[in-house]
Amino acid sequence: MTQSSKPTVIAVLNQKGGVGKTTTVVNLAAVLSAAGKRTLAIDLDPQAHLTIHMGADAEAAPSGAYAVLVAGRPLAEAMIQSRENLWLLGSGIDLVGAETELVSEVGRETILRNALDAVRDRLDFVLIDCPPSLGLLTLNALVCAEEVLIPIQPHFLALQGFGRLLQTILLVNQRINPALHVKAILMCMYDSRTSLSVEVKTDIEKFLSSARDSQSPWSGAQIIPVHIRRNIKLAEAPSYGKTIFEYEPSCHGAADYLAAARFLYPDLPLQTDSTSADNPRQCPPPSSDEEIKIAGQD
Repeated sequence: MTQSSKPTVIAVLNQKGGVGKTTTVVNLAAVLSAAGKRTLAIDLDPQAHLTIHMGADAEAAPSGAYAVLVAGRPLAEAMIQSRENLWLLGSGIDLVGAETELVSEVGRETILRNALDAVRDRLDFVLIDCPPSLGLLTLNALVCAEEVLIPIQPHFLALQGFGRLLQTILLVNQRINPALHVKAILMCMYDSRTSLSVEVKTDIEKFLSSARDSQSPWSGAQIIPVHIRRNIKLAEAPSYGKTIFEYEPSCHGAADYLAAARFLYPDLPLQTDSTSADNPRQCPPPSSDEEIKIAGQD
């Protein structure tokens, strides 16, 4: 992949919370930046989980995303460098009121795209952590993105809003952003030992297969063959403000995200600071779903 003045913009999206969106953004961004790609992670969730996960101050006011969307602050001034080749446009509680404040704004759905235009030549990848809803903040992400990555927890309820999510993507594709398409589905917190995990994966595969000859923006999507296995280290890393490669690079979680990134972008020399991610040791799984929730994996 040659360096371009137009970065690849990826919206990581699912209207259900707790499915692995934030964890996916942080660790894919870590892999891409470690490969020398100038990467920007954007936190559009007022809960600021991405901001916290990357070790930034979610209490800073005004927050980066709010200042850009509502106050018109240039993106170049609002984003902060988090690590080598990795920048963050953070979030905070003030973003809760953004949709209300922008309701009468002309062109409110294109604010983020316009802000991003000013820094496109400085970046190779932009990953957007979308809120667990299909409101104006998510719409801004879809308008400026080219690719949509959908993390899904293999659970029955995870499929309930899948159709509505795809319908929203279709409307944006048809009316505002014809370049928008679903790149892939990423199974998170996956346990191949359970029949439910396999059933959910099979249902999604059948749906995607039936769309292969259609003109829908998900006709080329597929389930990434690398699944993110349940791993307590992934759940612990946010509380330390670290990526999984910084917190436990020899863990299965690090190996899974590295392999998923390699599948998505096979032409990139993807690696991390630790080669041990290619030969992970077995990390203990969480004892229960509740342990995952307490540790804050999202």
